[in-house]
This record gives sequence, C-alpha cells and structure tokens, in this order.
Amino acid sequence: MLTLIFDEAATRFGQDYHPERPARLIRAEAYLLDKRPEWIWLKPRLATEQEVLRVHRPTHLERLRQPFDFDADTPYYPEIEEHARRAAGAAIGSVDLALLGRKGFSLMRPPGHHATSTRAMGFCYLNSIAIAAYYALATGCERVGIWDFDAHHGNGTEEIVFGNNRIRFTSIHQYPGYPGSGTTSRGNVFNWPIEPRSNAGQHASAVQRALDSLVEFNPDLLLVSAGFDAFSGDPLTEMTLEREHFAKFGRWLKESGLPAAVILEGGYSNDLPVLLEAFLVEWSD
Repeated sequence: MLTLIFDEAATRFGQDYHPERPARLIRAEAYLLDKRPEWIWLKPRLATEQEVLRVHRPTHLERLRQPFDFDADTPYYPEIEEHARRAAGAAIGSVDLALLGRKGFSLMRPPGHHATSTRAMGFCYLNSIAIAAYYALATGCERVGIWDFDAHHGNGTEEIVFGNNRIRFTSIHQYPGYPGSGTTSRGNVFNWPIEPRSNAGQHASAVQRALDSLVEFNPDLLLVSAGFDAFSGDPLTEMTLEREHFAKFGRWLKESGLPAAVILEGGYSNDLPVLLEAFLVEWSD
C-alpha cells in the first residue's frame, strides 16, 4: 500500500505566474484522492536543524531567513525556511517508511535537487534528497543510491554527495539546459546528459542504465529524485518522454527489489497528476 506524504501548507506560498506554483500540488492532491482513494495520506514533520546541517552550512540557513530573492528563479517567500524544512521532513518520512518495508512518496514543494550546501537556486531552497540520504546513513544504512530522472541536472545533490563513497548518485538530464552542468561522471557521480528533442526510447534507455548502475551498487536504500519535466508537454524543457515512459520507470523501480523512497522534484505541465499516477501505480501495485 502506498503512502503519500503531503501537507496543505506546501500550497500556501508561491505565485501563480511562477512555474513552481501551488497549483502543482493542489491539482495533484485532488486528482490522486479521486483516482486512488485506497492510498494512505500522512503529514510530514519539519526536518530538524541538525538534520539540515548534515548537508548545508549554517550560513545557508541564515540566508534563508533574509527577505531578499536568491536569484531570478528563486524568490524569497515568508517562512520559506519552514516550508523547505517541511519538504525535507517529508523526504525523511519516506525514508522511515522504506526502512519499515513500506512505500512512501513525498508529494511536497519546494523541490530541492538544485540547492547546494551554500546556495538556494533553481526553485530549490534546501536539498531534500541529500538531507534524506544523510539521514539514512545516520540511521543505519551502509550505502544509499540516488536515481535522479528530473530533466534538469541535480547539481546541488552532486555537489553535496561527491566524494562520499557510501552514496552513488546518478542523474539523467537535458544538456544543454539549466543549470548547465552534469556533462561528465566522476567518482561516485554518474551523469547521463541527453540532447534536447532526443529520441524518447534512447532517453528511457539511459534512465534504465542509471538504475542498473545503482542496483549494481547494492544500496540498502534507493532514493528517487522524481522529476516529471522530461515530459514532452512540459513548458520548461525540450524532452520527449510520454506517460508510458514514467510508468516504465515505476515498474523498473518495483522490479529492482530495492527499498525505495520517492521525492517529487520538477514537473510543470498540467499533466503532472496523470504522470504521477502512472509512475506510482506501477511502483506500488
């Protein structure tokens, strides 16, 4: 049985003109409640300061409290630190469920994989997936894998986990494209840059190879940065994946047999709820 970790508070900040807006979650919650009434819903807790400071510098937390925009894409919002800590807490909650043999999906915002140890950027304020990874290591996991199929490179996650051989990070993303990184692999980091408008089958094959490399790593836990912006109808990217590809990703995750925790990253089309359902049904059923 799937548990969705969600808090309506995650819809109480943002602007309707911004791609990363409250409607992303409002529509997704309504759609999934209607289509999958059997799924369980759970509220997250806030990530503690100690959990956050495993991956972020104290100066970064201090900066989140200052009422100034971080960049053109990443505005300051009142209580944004609390909102980001709630999203990170949901990621931690999905880890707790996975380690109990259950399946949890963090349906929260803001996303996190662009946030570095010292900088908010790309709609991201705290790096939820990295916070979850270091939480898992601190609670008994020996190895953690991260499968990031968001259409944008998880540059913040790479910066944070690079050199930690207990973590293997894979990212499959559009290049050229924001944030302009992720062209090479190094150490425990494996990148698959995909050219804009690439063949969807070739793109999906790279996603599968990334997962295969994580299965080979034999982690105690697999964390998924689940971005749905490689969809052909997404307004921010130039990729060609369709609903059936995200369903395949969910099926491959299930077939891997690995305990997994899934965290929402990007996905900015009005089809996000349908794409989420396609992935989650195949993973959880």
